Amino acid sequence: MKILCVLYDDPKDGMPSSYPINELPKIESYPDGQTLPSPKSIDFKPGELLGCVSGELGLRKFLEDNGHTLVVTSDKDGEGCQADIELKDADVVISQPFWPYYLTRAKMESAPNLKMAITAGIGSDHVDLQAAMDHKIDVMEVTFCNSRSVAEHIVMMIITLVRDYHNQHAIVKAGGWNIADAVKRSYDVEGMHIGTVAAGRIGLDALRKMKPFGTHLHYFDRHRLPESVEKELNLTFHDSVESMVKVCDVVTINCPLHPETEHMFNEDLINKMKRGAYIVNTARGKICDKDAIAAAIESGQLAGYAGDVWFPQPAPNDHIWRNMPHNGMTPHTSGTSLSAQARYAAGVREILECLFDGSKQREEYTIVANGELAGTGKHSYSKGDATGGSEEASKYKKAG
Repeated sequence: MKILCVLYDDPKDGMPSSYPINELPKIESYPDGQTLPSPKSIDFKPGELLGCVSGELGLRKFLEDNGHTLVVTSDKDGEGCQADIELKDADVVISQPFWPYYLTRAKMESAPNLKMAITAGIGSDHVDLQAAMDHKIDVMEVTFCNSRSVAEHIVMMIITLVRDYHNQHAIVKAGGWNIADAVKRSYDVEGMHIGTVAAGRIGLDALRKMKPFGTHLHYFDRHRLPESVEKELNLTFHDSVESMVKVCDVVTINCPLHPETEHMFNEDLINKMKRGAYIVNTARGKICDKDAIAAAIESGQLAGYAGDVWFPQPAPNDHIWRNMPHNGMTPHTSGTSLSAQARYAAGVREILECLFDGSKQREEYTIVANGELAGTGKHSYSKGDATGGSEEASKYKKAG
């Protein structure tokens, strides 16, 4: 088989010759009891860069030893890009949420051999799931591999946004020491009301991590949590997102992107939030209307916005979120720490081993199978397509 792997670029100064930490901490299982990825073996050292082109997800030896062809590229956007050319005779395409190869219906129809699309990470909205169902292309992702990584990123962003860390650090870097300038937008998170849109693996973990800060916790989800969990964390359930955002000082967005959640946070919903609230979005950029966010920051309806998800990705150089005030944006990195890379690389290999052996794939890794939403996909997604507008990614120009 031919496997096309679309990964982000290598570091500008080349692959590291050494790393700050020699060995990753060992994690035995996920909080819900799900086991970590368990391929028969791996050909990489956990803790090293695997998600970039030269890292190759540690797959080359495994694939070539078994008679398969691996093509790796970061060139994924615009007419005539390398990924589109290589896709035409590919059997499997692998992509990441952080550097998504937008697999549209037209691209699927250009690839008659395509059997499977694998997300090296979690979140498969860069794939036209409706087209995948129509063409019976299976879609897989490595569920839970980086959920806790993202939850850590959420906590970091909530604290740095509320405490206005970015402004304070900029003052130090500029050689300054004006304390009043440093603290005029800085608050304690203790006592604040924090709510998550969706309380799945990421959202619930983020709430757990915020509980020791003395916060009041809220959630909205179409699937209510068990009563025991609500009591344990003293959670307040809301049956609508509008009900929750009205009472929260911080809202963290953790739902998948699909047609029902696209532009959920528009001008109307943002105006229903408490004035001076904060939004942290590590889900998908397209869940928020980018212009409505920027306008709310400008008017003071929002005190700040942080996240690491954009639409499209990479974001055009003039994307309004890059330079709007009171933002704590990062490129899409929350789920691709070196720790997370080791897990999702192992998960991709496990999925490929099952494909080649003809053995059953994990239900939790399955998004689309046999022309239908299945497994995690049936629980988390809706039918339809959320890739519209992805061609804008070709406007990004590499700096330096």
